Amino acid sequence: MSFAASPSAIMIKTYKGKLPLSVITVIVCAFAFLALLYTQSLTFLSSNYILKSKSCARRGAVVEANTSCPYLDRQFSCVKNGRLDFDYHHWEWQPEDCDLPRFNPELALQKLRGKRLLFAGDSLQRNQWESFVCMVEWTIPPEKKSMKRGKVHSVFKAKEYNATIEFYWAPFLIESNTDIDVLDPKKRILKVDSVAKHSKHWEGADILAFNTYVWWMSGLRLKTLWGSFVNGVEGYAELDTAVAYQIGLKTWANWIDSTLNPNKTRVFFTTISPIHTRSEEWGKTDGLKCFNETKPVKKLWGSGSDKEMMSVVAGVLKKMKVAVTVVNITQLSEYRVDAHSSIYTETGGRLLNDEEKADPGRYADCIHWCLPGVPDTWNRIFLAHL
Repeated sequence: MSFAASPSAIMIKTYKGKLPLSVITVIVCAFAFLALLYTQSLTFLSSNYILKSKSCARRGAVVEANTSCPYLDRQFSCVKNGRLDFDYHHWEWQPEDCDLPRFNPELALQKLRGKRLLFAGDSLQRNQWESFVCMVEWTIPPEKKSMKRGKVHSVFKAKEYNATIEFYWAPFLIESNTDIDVLDPKKRILKVDSVAKHSKHWEGADILAFNTYVWWMSGLRLKTLWGSFVNGVEGYAELDTAVAYQIGLKTWANWIDSTLNPNKTRVFFTTISPIHTRSEEWGKTDGLKCFNETKPVKKLWGSGSDKEMMSVVAGVLKKMKVAVTVVNITQLSEYRVDAHSSIYTETGGRLLNDEEKADPGRYADCIHWCLPGVPDTWNRIFLAHL
């Protein structure tokens, strides 16, 4: 892994020329980093990949989620919320021996013509969904696109392409008593043997992109249940996090294997999005989580990316009948302590006030990411797979 300055800016590359050339480019690059993206191993990144600085001279030409995108949640809109440094925009992740294709919004929409793309998972998956929507929506005239927001299910429609890009809220993928109303983690009960409440909304999608991680990491033993929630208060068992995670993922995997036709539906799983709450892990003993970080950190693997949980994912996916493509975003995101929402975010449906911003140790969000930002890179990888 190395950091190298690049004198060139990233230009928008609209979909021009012959399709075969574009396809060939994607295929060649896909093979170049296939081992990284599809590996079931815990060795997720070799020295053959670089994180380099982009020139800011042509910042406006970079293909990324636009700060003016009408669909950006305030939670991720760091610039609108007062963040004044922009260096975090000017880093990109690239294979050393091949250029990861730029995100081409027209190509993305062509790939989605007549299809349903559905992201399902937690708020990090919503982070990625909003990035994807904002990276394509600006190419579509206002009268040819629409957004329907829901508490659980949101749908962006590109009318001319007869395509939808959807998000479905299911933070554990399996059912729980806190899927909608976020209760005290001590009161959470997970129904580890069922995805039925959620999966009926997933059926019929042509492309499914899943994630689940951060909600499992409460630090508590998890209350788990088989069967109905009716007697949940008395009928649950407490399990270690990794054990409950494995059971839950197996339930999800069984639904995939028993329900989906792999000839009609493609399935993706996004790996852990790192949490950066311990600044001492990157040498800042006097730091306050990710607050005031303005540069990536080299060679970091922090405690916010649990290798045991990653091993659970690898084991479950390895035994599935339906092929699941792994979108490996963990190591490339691990370096990006500089790109979180930090204090430029909201809590409880409102922006942080001055008093809260002055207390980053308590209020800085070092889980979610600014948009434009790191999730745009995730979507470059995702589109390369598509």
